[in-house]
Amino acid sequence: MQFKKNILFFVSFLLIVSCKQQDYINLTELQTEHLSAPIGIDNPLPRFTWKITSDTIFTSQRSYQIYVDTDSTTVANHKGKLWNSFQETDSVLITYKGKPLQPFTKYYWGVEITDDKGNKSNLAITHFETGMMGTSNWKGKWITDIEDVNVKPAPYFRKEFHPKKRVIKARAYIAVAGLYELYINGNKIGDHRLDPVYTRFDKRNLYVTYDVTSAFQKSKVALGVLLGNGWYNHQSTAVWNFDKAGWRARPRFCLNVRVYYDDGTTDIIRTNNSWKTALSPVVFNSIYTAEHYDAQLEQYGWNTVDFNDQSWNNSIEVTLPSDKITAQAMPPIRNVEDITPISIKKRSDKQYIFDLGKNISGVTKLKVSGEKGTKLWVTHAEQLDSVGNLDLSNINVHYRPKDSLDPFQTDIYVLNGQGEETFSPKFNYKGFQYVEVKSNKPIDLNQKSIIAEFMHSDVKPIGNIRSSNEIINKIWEATNASYLSNLFGYPTDCPQREKNGWTGDAHINIETGLYNFDAITVYEKWMDDHRDEQQENGVLPSIIPTWGGWGYDWGNGPDWTSTIAIIPWELYQFYGDDKALTKMYEPIKKYVNYITSISYDGGLTNWGLGDWVPVKSETPKELTSSIYYYVDATILAKTAKHFGFTDDFENYSRLAKNIKNAINKKYLNTKTGIYAQGFQTELSAPLYWGVVPDELTQKVADNLAVEVKKSNNHIDVGLLGTKTILGALSQNGYADLAYQIASQETYPSWGWWIKNGATTFYENWDIDASSDISKNHIMFGAISAWFYKALGGILPDEKHPGFKNIILQPHFVNGLTQFEAKHESPYGLIVSNWKKEGNLVHYQCTIPPNSTAFLYLKAKSVTQNNHKIVPTKDQMFKINLTSGNYNFLIEK
Repeated sequence: MQFKKNILFFVSFLLIVSCKQQDYINLTELQTEHLSAPIGIDNPLPRFTWKITSDTIFTSQRSYQIYVDTDSTTVANHKGKLWNSFQETDSVLITYKGKPLQPFTKYYWGVEITDDKGNKSNLAITHFETGMMGTSNWKGKWITDIEDVNVKPAPYFRKEFHPKKRVIKARAYIAVAGLYELYINGNKIGDHRLDPVYTRFDKRNLYVTYDVTSAFQKSKVALGVLLGNGWYNHQSTAVWNFDKAGWRARPRFCLNVRVYYDDGTTDIIRTNNSWKTALSPVVFNSIYTAEHYDAQLEQYGWNTVDFNDQSWNNSIEVTLPSDKITAQAMPPIRNVEDITPISIKKRSDKQYIFDLGKNISGVTKLKVSGEKGTKLWVTHAEQLDSVGNLDLSNINVHYRPKDSLDPFQTDIYVLNGQGEETFSPKFNYKGFQYVEVKSNKPIDLNQKSIIAEFMHSDVKPIGNIRSSNEIINKIWEATNASYLSNLFGYPTDCPQREKNGWTGDAHINIETGLYNFDAITVYEKWMDDHRDEQQENGVLPSIIPTWGGWGYDWGNGPDWTSTIAIIPWELYQFYGDDKALTKMYEPIKKYVNYITSISYDGGLTNWGLGDWVPVKSETPKELTSSIYYYVDATILAKTAKHFGFTDDFENYSRLAKNIKNAINKKYLNTKTGIYAQGFQTELSAPLYWGVVPDELTQKVADNLAVEVKKSNNHIDVGLLGTKTILGALSQNGYADLAYQIASQETYPSWGWWIKNGATTFYENWDIDASSDISKNHIMFGAISAWFYKALGGILPDEKHPGFKNIILQPHFVNGLTQFEAKHESPYGLIVSNWKKEGNLVHYQCTIPPNSTAFLYLKAKSVTQNNHKIVPTKDQMFKINLTSGNYNFLIEK
């Protein structure tokens, strides 16, 4: 009897072990087009991605099986009528290759994998939904209220609908030239802000999709739309003359609501001239300056059923703004954080000043009571003057008012006198830390009367650093605050005085963005903007988007508009996804060919803007522009090789070599190892970008170190040099010196800003400069990427991009006792952590499932689990790692 019990126990144990073997591999974070369960996507060949988690040691994926179907049960039963594909590959990024996808359809897809030991994962299932998938599928007409671009109030639109039967599904698709808010039965639909994001309106417009099923469970439905100007109908004036844009017109929109009934039939609510329209209480709105609202003009219930719209006019049908209407497939702009002021100063019963304690992008929400007709001015600024009043002088330099009716960063609100009122602008955002509320009649405000809403594209944080130096931590936090403050569906330079997509700022900080945030979809959209803006000869403007009249003849050139090559290449390095490279390949060729056509002396160009806002030493524009010409040609050659374009690879490799030779011939003194006059940017840019001949690399690096020491271990660079100075040093034996620069707390340095109260990055190293003095600029933000790359040592491997193989090369710098960097790669979490104890370093790292790593260490000895590792050469250790957690004891 006991024997039988033992047998039964043993069999049960085997079954449990077997089940655990089958279950320990889990697939998570399934995404379609790098989005979680998106609706309204247009790509007929969407990309699918997943991550692997395992509670035991996992080495690599051997194969996957994927199923795609319109029926979730079919997929759950390991079948797919649209696509059923088995592939032996370790890739976790695949492109759909099944039967053609149809518009307005929900698809389910499931994936399961087998590892290299034959263990299977769970079947993980998610879904996505297609949208219009082509401009021809739109029904109805584009409408507006009037054709006059000078009419100031924003227009309301409304339409009532009576569902015929029980509604089981409803989807709203709205395309707008300008900005909008959509309402159904009085409720705002969705939590997005400033939709749709900015594009070149006469080339491409975006639409947004909403699931509005719950709003259609009533016998009557009222749809309401409020339109704002955005960049489409620019009514403020500035140096860029967007008020003269060729596309400019009164905001317009097209709305389709597809209603699905329980009997299988459908209805489509569409815009046409039967929609009613009237002017709203938003009496003025400008993306550049602010918003004005007169609550006395409110029409209560305008977006609800049974509202009397007899006095409203019929809409007018207008032409499409462009012939390309595509889905907005990216994280939306949202109110991401509510911030309560840290203080309030009552200057009088008509003037209050609030301090948020930090600089942000966004809007304020004001709660106030007062007499009907009371007028309030809500002004937003980054600084105060010497007597404590708001000072906008550092950010209004480009403001060109024609009158006093449109004050800069100042919302104007008129009370209706009906108790406590709440006001927050709908079609604007600002950059600010301080808020002043002034009124023409006494009001009573307290510290909670204002809430600031931090707004930006709601990208997922995927990186984190923490160190024993609090200045380093605060620099990292300020970089992130500046980066997010300048991400509004495209990367901008600043959130107050410009809001423009300056190309140089963006490519300098692409690694900072990608180490810290999952922003691939934002950059892919911006590459679409690049294609829209590129002229036939290959030229790009310095700001993107732009209107065709500004930025093509000033500020552009390879040192700035190398975004066209650098950003798709970095997306490929960080995600292992070459879609952007595929779409940008011909535009990059066109661009490089244009530079070639204007180059001289075998590969030099003087086209560009130069090392913008340097501390003091000015690097020749010809040197930096020619270096970026080399960078673009090199990326083009590598991309050609990746795609198998042999002729292009050979041609552009030869071009890159010629450019390199031309630069070195003119600027490099081969005897001294000095470029030009030996300034920091002049030495670090050739080092960082691989222009220096191999045999002179160390000599040039030594000269750079000497130059830095001349500046008492401080920077003497501008925008372009911030990208190269720290990396050029740490890559060539001077990581300690690079850290000394990065951690300085005296002028000029990032830490100097922090010590002087900065919570975001400034536009100028000199906080008392007379120009270029915005206090929320991202352009000097490349230091954040350096934290990951040099101190954490986390680098993508160009031969195995997307962190399929990870390069780990941490620098245990003097002056820092502890450092940790984390980055959520396409394969999972990468961790690099070190802590010093005397001459020993405890180093820990995590390699995610399905990834490998090369760990490079320069040390006297390295021990793992009491086992001494043999160095490869000259006290240099190269250690091959598979997925898992590792601990090393390192003797420096």
